[in-house]
Amino acid sequence: MSLTGTYHRTVDEKQRLTVPKKLKEELLKESENSAYIAPETECSLTLYSPREFDLRAGRLIDLATQRSEVKNYQRLYFSQAEHVEIDSQGRIRLPERLMEFAGIQQEVVLLGVHDHIEIWDRALWQQFLDQHTEGFDAMSAAAFG
Repeated sequence: MSLTGTYHRTVDEKQRLTVPKKLKEELLKESENSAYIAPETECSLTLYSPREFDLRAGRLIDLATQRSEVKNYQRLYFSQAEHVEIDSQGRIRLPERLMEFAGIQQEVVLLGVHDHIEIWDRALWQQFLDQHTEGFDAMSAAAFG
C-alpha cells in the first residue's frame, strides 16, 4: 500500500517527532519498532522501513562506479543515515546533524511518498509548494509521458 498524506507536527525540546499512527502502521510491519532516517534532496529527510532502506542501499551499491560524484554521494548518504528507534508513543529522535541539514527548527511537515516518509521544515515545504504547485500539470505530463 502506498504511503500518502500531509501531516503537520512539532519537534519537542528533546528533538522527538511523533510519526502519525496511519503512516507508522503503513510503513512498518507490526513487529517492527525501528526505521532509518536519511538525508534527501532539497533539504528534506526521509524515513524508511528497514526493508525499504536495504532495497535503496542495494540500488546505490549497484551504482558502484569510479565516478567521484557517485562515490561522494554514497559517502555522504550512508554517513548521515541513522537507524532510529520508534518508542511506544510513536516518536523518533531526530539526530542533530540531520536537523541542521534539513533546516528543521520546530514545525515540520511529514509527507507520505509511496514507499517512504519525507520530513520537511514547515517553512521550506511551503516554499517548495509555492515554487512547484503551478507546474503540477507539466510535471504530470512528464511523469506519465
